[in-house]
Amino acid sequence: MRTPVFAANWKMHKSGLDAVAWVREFEALTKDLGAEAVDVIVAPPFTAIAAAVEASHGSGIAIAGQNLHFERQGAFTGEVSAEMLKAAGAEFVIIGHSERRQLFGETDDSVQRKVTAAHAAGLIPIVCVGETLDERERGDTLTVLDRQVRAGLDGCTGDRIAALILAYEPVWAIGTGKNATAAEAGEAHTHLRRRLREWFGGVHADRCRIVYGGSVKPDNIQQLIGLEDVDGGLVGGASLNADSFVSIVQKATAQQAR
Repeated sequence: MRTPVFAANWKMHKSGLDAVAWVREFEALTKDLGAEAVDVIVAPPFTAIAAAVEASHGSGIAIAGQNLHFERQGAFTGEVSAEMLKAAGAEFVIIGHSERRQLFGETDDSVQRKVTAAHAAGLIPIVCVGETLDERERGDTLTVLDRQVRAGLDGCTGDRIAALILAYEPVWAIGTGKNATAAEAGEAHTHLRRRLREWFGGVHADRCRIVYGGSVKPDNIQQLIGLEDVDGGLVGGASLNADSFVSIVQKATAQQAR
């Protein structure tokens, strides 16, 4: 059985001091939550990673970068490499988030190069895929997901597929307050699992965790986590407040226990 995983993506919010305060509050609120019940990942801004790593030591919280450059080093002002994230204490890295694709020109090719770089440095990728509103209204959702998965994960072995996290995040639901219905999310997640089985083998595909991202909140997580192929969430705005994020995690684990 796959262990549910919830990743808090803080985006461009919080300083190092804020990160320390959030981790301490999270720990206080979850002291009675079984550590084996769920995996928790926090993705702070680059400048808060070191503080978050130190604060989370021994807590069971893993730290992720929000992005990386696919080169190991070079004249890339403002960029951070996989090796730098690893050295700072990160274990995971978000790759191909819809905001990176929409606002900063991220492509399927650059996603693939970043996934390769993450694996080479010993980081576990959280690879994001999802359609725009126009693509959904044209009926192209599954075609878009096929393209993004096939191109972005090109070259991955079955073992690497089993270890990474795939995040389905419909672009039209990011930061809008809208979220996919259970039927829409279920269709996408089932399709992604089917494609992973076809392309990488059933054993590896069934170990890969596929999470939903797109305005995940305490009031919609239970219907999402109840779906067979939804293994957790990539949480944006609702993760900025520790209490809200804890509510999501607790409701999800309660639903899983039923």
